[in-house]
Amino acid sequence: MREGFTQTPDPLPRRAVRLAVLGDSTAVGLGDPVPGGSWRGVGPFVAEALGIPPAGYLNTAFTGARMRCVRTDQLPAALRHRPDVAVVIVGMNDTLRSDFDSLGMARDLEHVVTALQAVGATVVTMRFHDHSRVFRLPGPLRRALTARIAELNDVIETIARRHGVACLDLGSLPGAYDLAAWSVDRLHPSELGHRLLARGVTELVADAGIAVPAPVSLVCSGGVTPRTVDHVGWLVVKGIPWLWRRGRDLLPYAAAIVARSALESWRARRAEPLEPELAPRPVER
Repeated sequence: MREGFTQTPDPLPRRAVRLAVLGDSTAVGLGDPVPGGSWRGVGPFVAEALGIPPAGYLNTAFTGARMRCVRTDQLPAALRHRPDVAVVIVGMNDTLRSDFDSLGMARDLEHVVTALQAVGATVVTMRFHDHSRVFRLPGPLRRALTARIAELNDVIETIARRHGVACLDLGSLPGAYDLAAWSVDRLHPSELGHRLLARGVTELVADAGIAVPAPVSLVCSGGVTPRTVDHVGWLVVKGIPWLWRRGRDLLPYAAAIVARSALESWRARRAEPLEPELAPRPVER
């Protein structure tokens, strides 16, 4: 049985002719550069597997998008497209911000999912993996981000189950934690990683009763292979500044986690019974 939970399939596979991809930089295709300076990524791989014609493919995603952005800025165009399949990849940018709001995210995602279903789309969402296994952060920031991702995943799973949409579990995806699946920044999938995502998406789409004429290949081709200098260049030009900006956003939350942990430890120690040799002796009269 494949990872994730799926919609009840129709008796006979049906062909999809329109695909919409909504979300953030992963949905844009960052991490899978192609000659000419553009990005490819999960969307085109899914479109190719489903046999979607060029006119039937729409990608509304943009870098930095948050859950609210998908609802307000991307959903209207996706609804006009009336997709047979819609892939929604969003939420990580929310986890990195100081105004993280899981309740607001749940409302936005539910609106997006139900609106897409209302125009006949089979919707695929994604729950996220443990980023700390591929992107190293200082302890407090790592714990803060892990807690945020857990909240985000709870939101995504709840909405997916409530409305019967497919949800791809990236943490359980075979190969998800291989470094080869990640680009130089360790935040976005590499070409191989995007192919893994696309294969996972199309398997769930097939489970939902949609034909997949050409399964996604995991053999990389057509992309640009990053060089060692690209790794160093990214770290200096983008990696360190990004870590500084997002670290500042997460720092108050990280500090709260550390303080709460210290308080819980102190309370636990206070509640422990004293050792016999340390217990106060009765006063002799």
